[in-house]
Parts: sequence; structure tokens; C-alpha cells
Amino acid sequence: MDTAIIEQLGDELYQSLRSQRSITPLTERYPNITIDDAYYISLRMLNRRLEDGEQVVGKKIGVTSAVVQEMLGVHQPDFGFLTDAMTFANGADIKVAGHLIQPRAEAEIGFRLKQDLQGPGVTEAEVLAATECIMPCFEIVDSRIDNWRIAIQDTVADNASCGVYVLGNEEADPREFDLPSLEIRVWKNGEPLSQGLGSAVQGNPLTAVAWLANTLGRFGIPFKAGEVILSGSLVPLEPVQAGDSLRMELGGIGSAAVNFV
Repeated sequence: MDTAIIEQLGDELYQSLRSQRSITPLTERYPNITIDDAYYISLRMLNRRLEDGEQVVGKKIGVTSAVVQEMLGVHQPDFGFLTDAMTFANGADIKVAGHLIQPRAEAEIGFRLKQDLQGPGVTEAEVLAATECIMPCFEIVDSRIDNWRIAIQDTVADNASCGVYVLGNEEADPREFDLPSLEIRVWKNGEPLSQGLGSAVQGNPLTAVAWLANTLGRFGIPFKAGEVILSGSLVPLEPVQAGDSLRMELGGIGSAAVNFV
């Protein structure tokens, strides 16, 4: 794809983010767009955010579980960046109007790294060795693409449809748990909503994080010590609006909560 078009589409997504107005799917206008094209569009969008003073604090993988893939009609993972402007404290009140377009909540396992990692060739064992701790996490995904009509190229270009995220206060050593068997339970407005296991994300959250390290490594992007890595939703995505509250528990570790106002 021509560099000028890449920059144009990255600027469109950036303006969509700032104006909270969705845009027509990129794949409808450019049917031959590749995942590599989409990645470079996402970098243009990210660079516009960095010019505003935001800083990269982590990375994310999404669309990792079969249930989420079926919901979105996207059948391979996406990947993107986290910035400090996306980060909210546990129990935060997140304003929907003027901040988000069409938010959906995901319950995940977050990883914090204690050393750098760079693919290709990163293994699950290396991910485990590089991880300082894991924690419960809500990611609020928010597509800039109209009505979530996304192909994989659309969501990769749109920074993996990332909106904001919330980390729980409790942290745990991942070496003390069988990560595929870790259970998440989610409540919405005080009522049970969903539950899932770590095995929902590519069979093991470590597998998902290794995939992300290797995928970004192909573009020369490393994981850095201190970064947060989001490993993908263990449960179906849940649409949210002002007035909703969500709480999750990550078995044996702790909880996270978020309110929408």
C-alpha cells in the first residue's frame, strides 16, 4: 500500500479516536489491504498519539478465544499498543460520552514484565521467566470502525480495537499457578455475567503472550521490562453503557472493578 494512503488512514483513525466518531471499514474501501499494511496504519495512528504526549506502557493481543472470534467474525488474533492515556485505576469511573464510541468489556489476565523480550523465537518458558507478576484486568475495547464491522485488517489498523484498561490491585507470581486452569468470573450490575478459564486464550495465556512477542518481533518491536501485556479475553465481550458496573474475580489472585458514567 502506498505510504500516502497508509498515513491518510492512520490519520483518519486518529481523528476518529479524538472525535468519538466511527469510520467506514478500511477493508470496504481497500479490499487488498494486508495485515502488514494495517500494522503500519496503526503505527501512524500511534505516532499521532505520541506526538500528543502519550507514552507506550505495554502491548495487547486480542481476539484470542474462539468465543470472541465467533462474536466478531475475525478468526485470528490482533495486536496493538497500550499507552498511559488508556490506563485507569481499579474501581475507576470511566466516562462513556466524549471518551468512547461503542465500548465492550473483556475480562483478562494481565502480565507485567521484569525483563525485555524480543521475537522471533520467544517460547512460553521465556515468557514465564520474564514475567514479574500477573493480575486481573478489564480491557474495554472500542472499535473506531462503524458498528464493529471489522475484518482482521481493520482491527489491526485500529490498534487492536483498544479503548482503555483497568488492572486489579492484587499481583501474583505466575509460577505458583496453572495458568490454563485459572478461572475468571464476571458480574455486571451485581448479577453473574460470565466465566472462563485461562485455556480460552490459545490454550494457555503464556502461548498467547509468546505469539504476541514473536508477531511484534517480526516488525522489530520488543517487549520492555516494566510493560503490561494483555493476553486476551477469557469470556465473551460485553457491551457497556453509562450506568453499568462490572466486577471480576481471578481465582486465587484477586479482583478488578470498573464503573461507566
